[in-house]
Amino acid sequence: MPAGAFSGESRTALAREARRERTLFLGLALPALLIVGLCALLPVLWIVRQSFLSIGGDVTFANYERLFGSSLTLATFETTLLLSAATLALCMLLGLPLALVLAAASPRTANRLLILVMLPLWTSILVRTYGWLVILGRDGLANDVLVGSGLVDAPLALVYNFTGTLVGMVHFMLPLFVLPVYAAFRDIDRNAIRASASLGASFWRTLRSVVLPLASGGIASGSMIVFVYTLGFFITPAILGGGRVTPIAIRIERNLSTFQDWGAASALGVLLLLLVAIVATALSGVRRLLRRQPAGA
Repeated sequence: MPAGAFSGESRTALAREARRERTLFLGLALPALLIVGLCALLPVLWIVRQSFLSIGGDVTFANYERLFGSSLTLATFETTLLLSAATLALCMLLGLPLALVLAAASPRTANRLLILVMLPLWTSILVRTYGWLVILGRDGLANDVLVGSGLVDAPLALVYNFTGTLVGMVHFMLPLFVLPVYAAFRDIDRNAIRASASLGASFWRTLRSVVLPLASGGIASGSMIVFVYTLGFFITPAILGGGRVTPIAIRIERNLSTFQDWGAASALGVLLLLLVAIVATALSGVRRLLRRQPAGA
């Protein structure tokens, strides 16, 4: 039998065996996939159904008409997007240098620093948020330091506003941004950096033309986690915003607790789902584009 025919039959048999294994694994995972799919899909379908019902149970488009006809809806979406964008910008500003330091450190030092980075995640978000309320309050530690050092004459309003909400959100999301970026920096071949330096590139040129393009996938993944996650934040804006910062999640809660209006709240929930889907799709497209783009392009 010719060698080429034998190798062709072998490849066919291997491909058939691989398909059989995939089918087996899919069959084993199918019950779990069905349970998870139903648990994720049924509540979404219920919310969509509720968004088209009036308080009396009649099918109507009035919930969406009221939302799109209200200037408060536009302000709510602006606040939500602004909070998410500002949180992402600060996470990138603080997280990229931190991830670079972690990637450049020795394994032992990097592990110790990672423990400090992950430490906030070991505490409940409710406890952390009230902690910031104590630190940033009018009589809190931050204002005591600022007034005591003479930098300001009177305590600053650092909570119950956009600033306090932003601080709490960055504190929560920064570790989740650093982890994928650190993994991307760590996987970069050091020979590429040495080659750039040996060709006369400065530190900033190497960072801009070699390191950041090679780590673009991790940066895009971290950005997606931060931006999409913060679109639905509730606890931090509710406590640190003091009722003055109203993203979508806060308005949904008010429609339910104050007005018992499930239709309007569900309509807002559907709009939030659509916003998350649009943002996630756009960021996924950017990530694929960055991965296809060659380093230094």
